[in-house]
Amino acid sequence: MAQPLVKKDDDRDDEADYSPFLGIEKGAVLQEARVFNDPQLDPRRCSQVITKLLYLLNQGETFTKVEATEVFFAVTKLFQSKDIGLRRMVYVMIKELSPSADEVIIVTSSLMKDMTSKTDMYRANAIRVLCRITDGTLLTQIERYLKQAIVDKNPVVASAALVSGIHLLQTNPEIVKRWSNEVQEAVQSRAALVQFHALALLHQIRQNDRLAVNKLVSSLTKGSVRSPLAQCLLIRYTSQVIRESANNNQAGDRPFYDFLEGCLRHKAEMVIFEAARAITELNGVTSRELTPAITVLQLFLSSSKPVLRFAAVRTLNKVAMTHPMAVTNCNIDMESLISDQNRSIATLAITTLLKTGNESSVDRLMKQITNFMSDIADEFKIVVVEAIRSLCLKFPLKHRSLMNFLSNILREEGGFEYKKAIVDSIVILIRDIPEAKESGLLHLCEFIEDCEFTYLSAQILHFLGIEGPKTSDPSKYIRYIYNRVHLENATVRAGAVSTLAKFGAMVDTLKPRVFVLLRRCLFDNDDEVRDRATLYLNTLGGDGAVVETGEDVKEFLFGSLDIPLVNLENSLKNYEPSEEAFDINSVPKEVKTQPLAEKKAPGKKPTGLGAPPAGPPSTVDAYEKLLSSIPEFANFGKLFKSSAPVELTEAETEYAVNVVKHIFDGHVVFQYNCTNTIPEQLLENVTVIVDASEAEEFAEVASKPLRSLPYDSPGQTFVAFEKPEGVPAIGKFSNMLRFIVKEVDPSTGEAEDDGVEDEYQLEELEVVAADYMLKVGVSNFRNAWETMDADCERVDEYGLGPRESLAEAVNAVINLLGMQPCEGTEVVPNNSRSHTCLLSGVYIGNVKVLVRLQFGLDGPKDVAMKLAVRSEDEAVSDAIHEIVASG
Repeated sequence: MAQPLVKKDDDRDDEADYSPFLGIEKGAVLQEARVFNDPQLDPRRCSQVITKLLYLLNQGETFTKVEATEVFFAVTKLFQSKDIGLRRMVYVMIKELSPSADEVIIVTSSLMKDMTSKTDMYRANAIRVLCRITDGTLLTQIERYLKQAIVDKNPVVASAALVSGIHLLQTNPEIVKRWSNEVQEAVQSRAALVQFHALALLHQIRQNDRLAVNKLVSSLTKGSVRSPLAQCLLIRYTSQVIRESANNNQAGDRPFYDFLEGCLRHKAEMVIFEAARAITELNGVTSRELTPAITVLQLFLSSSKPVLRFAAVRTLNKVAMTHPMAVTNCNIDMESLISDQNRSIATLAITTLLKTGNESSVDRLMKQITNFMSDIADEFKIVVVEAIRSLCLKFPLKHRSLMNFLSNILREEGGFEYKKAIVDSIVILIRDIPEAKESGLLHLCEFIEDCEFTYLSAQILHFLGIEGPKTSDPSKYIRYIYNRVHLENATVRAGAVSTLAKFGAMVDTLKPRVFVLLRRCLFDNDDEVRDRATLYLNTLGGDGAVVETGEDVKEFLFGSLDIPLVNLENSLKNYEPSEEAFDINSVPKEVKTQPLAEKKAPGKKPTGLGAPPAGPPSTVDAYEKLLSSIPEFANFGKLFKSSAPVELTEAETEYAVNVVKHIFDGHVVFQYNCTNTIPEQLLENVTVIVDASEAEEFAEVASKPLRSLPYDSPGQTFVAFEKPEGVPAIGKFSNMLRFIVKEVDPSTGEAEDDGVEDEYQLEELEVVAADYMLKVGVSNFRNAWETMDADCERVDEYGLGPRESLAEAVNAVINLLGMQPCEGTEVVPNNSRSHTCLLSGVYIGNVKVLVRLQFGLDGPKDVAMKLAVRSEDEAVSDAIHEIVASG
């Protein structure tokens, strides 16, 4: 009896795996398309071939112009068939092929005939196709039919016309706007879909007129909308009006709030949810306004429909970020969702509970989550880990149970991203909660005993080398570190050697033991490990006696490399062995990046010194060499910084000009890189007339004109300004290109003797505070910060006002200061309400500067910032604060 049953199951599996499009080829299908030309059409066969063609098109297969034209003309012959199913396939095929203007004429008459057909399905589909493939000329011819279709009694036809209107509004807005009366009438339709599409089109027609949108919302909120879909749209438009009126008028009650609250009692669930979500997303929403929305969402949490439970818990999750206390009443309902079959719902429920729970509920939550973690995918686990990290920072006293939880899941199965999220969380907790340091380091040590990811092992060893020597008993970590030398790959072994050396340098009593261990590493089979062991043995002091390690050794082991590795690599590649040793001080400290503005049209891009030469070192060297060779600028001193080229002309113009700002201690030189893109012209005596009336602290002292500028041969002209020494003077400069034009004979290439004086207006140029800062990173910000003199620290708080997001505020401050972000802190995690950004740089006068920025949302959109600056000069720390205050 069992055998036939198994056979049936196998057959069913085979059927499930079979695809009718398996092995389909374009050439074979095009051959099959000849069936369209048969005198006796087979509708079923033709429909199958069209289906295959549509499949190929949707899979990204491209048809050549000839192939597409042949298929199109063959398909048009199918209008002869009276088969309704085939006719619908023909409509779809024409729409997908999108015939060219000269081909559209072939089907226009057939489609217009179908538009006035008695068969409603023909009319609706013909309207959709015609509006997709038509141009403005044909549209005026069929406009009358489209207006009639909008108010047609058949809802399918009316919807087709309205949807076509929505698409046409992008290309022919002036025609569609003339249909307002018909669309207004369609908004009152009893058909749900017609009302929905009509409202969408009417709003799009009026969307640029705020007063008209207000009137539309005001008239419809009185109760004329019956369609649930249209009601959802209306709620969104109402939210938009509330937002805009709140921006213009801060005082007074919200207009239309009563309408949103009334929608919470609608019979359609989608309308109820849309209204609840709209209320929770209102700017500066109060607890009183939130209460009815939260109550409705709480009811949805116990719904039998998974989609409603998911929608409710996702919305509550967002509300918990700004109003955690308002969501607390839903915690009991959400706890029951932890065991929900849908793991997305369960994950959202857990993360919401972690945001809203109080200190007393933490232990209970941890027990529930432990059982849950094994059932969900890594991407969900990462969300939970991040929520637990936030909870631990919120309730530091609970760090022990939360850290134990993180260490337990760290030892379970999981992918790299998941394990990295846990390690990152433990590292952050160790840094921010001093009491968690020792237990956290031990958890990390236990993890690397059985860690399969080289990157994580190396990261943990590096962190252990920084934090381990500062603990009460550093010796207990040595065993874990030295085990890595025996049991791991070369990369991890090299990291372990460096970590051992740091323990030896920082803990003098451990130096003899570390010395013995490092000696054993001299016989490793990897040269990197051997070289590191040799280097550290010599650095630590030869015999490893119990003596205090010098500050220079600690600086070598723990200090940051203040030059970018990419610059060091390029300098080493360019270094040619000679009697003169390689000097690390010759490596430039600023990373030069190719700006997007440099990507001009071929043949118009300035070359030579007009664009940065390949490799950062040569750029700085070449600029310095060039400027020092010009007598007018030779006494300006050492070049501090050269900016990336700034475009002063649009692409595709007669003359391409960009400018490089060269910053000296008491001067600024503008290097204008010019390219003549007109073959029939020769430009002579080319200069840039600079108006510095909006740059009061600058005085022009010299200019160097360009004698000749032939076609497509870039050249430079210079203008120099004097400014107060060591002061970050800023200002705006307007520029006018002035030259003599001479006509060139294309056949001989000779220019005429006489020329005409002409000018060409260029874009304005600004010297900003960031021009006085070099981007110089540090490899270990924390150590660099601690070694900087705390007496030169300046701290203050600033309100940055309303911002689109926290990330936008962070980028704005980084760009304002022109400093190098450290340790990836320029990236703001999604949905984060606070963020710390670390910046490093060298200020004019070669003064090292470190900045710690702490951002936080002060309300729904307002961003507050705490700025801490440390530098080698108090005046520079004050100057950074002045830049932020005035920026």
